[in-house]
Amino acid sequence: MSPAPLRTHVPPPSKHQLALMIWLAVLPTLTLLNLTIGTMLKGQPIAVRTIIIATVAVPIVIYGLMPHLYRARARLVTSRGR
Repeated sequence: MSPAPLRTHVPPPSKHQLALMIWLAVLPTLTLLNLTIGTMLKGQPIAVRTIIIATVAVPIVIYGLMPHLYRARARLVTSRGR
């Protein structure tokens, strides 16, 4: 049996890296949501549309996309160190 691979400690992202990761997650999410449910919300006031879109977008970004971006960043950081 081969030994388990050693996990390398990856420091948390800098403010700039985190801003880029959030932008990479939020932009396509908002675009897709506006394309898919934007027409259903057309008659609603802007505040209501914003609340609905944000309520749907935040969990998608936080629980769906950000973990993938953190793993991708970790792979990128550890591959640069080799």
